[in-house]
Amino acid sequence: MRHKILDFLGDLYLLGRPAQGHFLSIKSGHATNVRFVQRLAAAEEPGSLLKGSTSNGDSGPIQLDINAIQRIMPHRYPFLLVDRILSLEASRVVGIKNVTINEPYFDGHFPGHPIMPAVLIVEAMAQCGGVLLLNTVERPKDKLVYFMGINNAKFRKPVRPGDQLRFELTLLRLKQRICKMEGKAYVDGDLVAEAELLSSIVERNP
Repeated sequence: MRHKILDFLGDLYLLGRPAQGHFLSIKSGHATNVRFVQRLAAAEEPGSLLKGSTSNGDSGPIQLDINAIQRIMPHRYPFLLVDRILSLEASRVVGIKNVTINEPYFDGHFPGHPIMPAVLIVEAMAQCGGVLLLNTVERPKDKLVYFMGINNAKFRKPVRPGDQLRFELTLLRLKQRICKMEGKAYVDGDLVAEAELLSSIVERNP
């Protein structure tokens, strides 16, 4: 009991300012405590990173629209490849990418037979994972996520204009800002791509 109380107080200290209130914690852990502190900070700060987000209840997964995604991710057109986050939890994220004929790469890949390049499917998957990863750190605006490696990548079906890619990524390991994720991409429930992604969190301006 004392250990859990001390854990909660230590995680609450990450808020960086006094917090006055009555806190009721049931089956808490560091991951849920940190998410609570992030939401508490976001609720008090105008224009916070979670503005434009919704939640299915106090303990439900966070959802992010494109405006909230752009406050977390540094990517912009034509290289921002995530349109919406459907579910953001401590170690899992689900996002979507709507693939349209207006994508600039379809002009050359391939004329008369447009197919989304496999490398961009992996990039979109990694960006979705980047939202999850940057959500675990303080001051995400000051951080970037660098690719370190891709393992066991498989591409099972082509992705064409009109498809909606659904990415599901699970955090397998996070240690000293080095992370490993398992990612899968689906179209209409069919698995189209999968990979294990290695990446690191770095300072934007070291």
